[in-house]
Amino acid sequence: MNRIGRREVARRIFAYEFNRSTHKIESKEEKSPIYVLTPTGMRCNRVFVVGVLLDKEETRPDTNFWRIRVSDPTGVFIGYVGRFQPDALETLLEVEPPELIAVVAKVRHFEGETRSFASLRPESIAVVDSDVRDYWVYETAKLTLNRIKTMEEKSNEDAILAWQIYNPDLEEYRSIVKQALTTILEPVVKVKEEREAEEMEEGEEPEELEELEEEIFEFEEEEWDLSDILGE
Repeated sequence: MNRIGRREVARRIFAYEFNRSTHKIESKEEKSPIYVLTPTGMRCNRVFVVGVLLDKEETRPDTNFWRIRVSDPTGVFIGYVGRFQPDALETLLEVEPPELIAVVAKVRHFEGETRSFASLRPESIAVVDSDVRDYWVYETAKLTLNRIKTMEEKSNEDAILAWQIYNPDLEEYRSIVKQALTTILEPVVKVKEEREAEEMEEGEEPEELEELEEEIFEFEEEEWDLSDILGE
């Protein structure tokens, strides 16, 4: 199937893994997409990330070319927005940090004399709320753990290549997933403790955590089951 001219799927990835993605995959075919291979064996040309816009800085006065930093629970994405991304630029100029934003971006790979690194070239930026951020963390965690499983099984070419390039410590990436999930569990646990204290005073049985999750997040598409992801 001819992929030229088709837009690549925007992949979900945590900043911790993205910032360690240094290997570029490119084809000799004209106009074929360039990918970055991540340490857990995902090749990506575009990504979808959600986090806090920490700051924005015009790289030079009056150039309208901006450097941004977007923080998720595991690290910070670096991105660059200019006049060739008019939709993203328009929104960025209206947003003042700190603000929760969702970003769909092309991945840019740079090779310097001493190191290689990936950055974002946003195509679109939108202001979002904490529910969107939490759901993004949840979904990104699931996808990351799926890739870790594929790496363990060495069941596709990208996983095998990632082993050769990065030789990653998969437990390290599992730990990062748990770290990210903790950030969305904390408000649930806090509310649970408050509810239990109130119910104990009133002589009622405390509610289950799963019921609180459903009440707080209210996502109709699927029920959150963080215990399965955390392996608890």
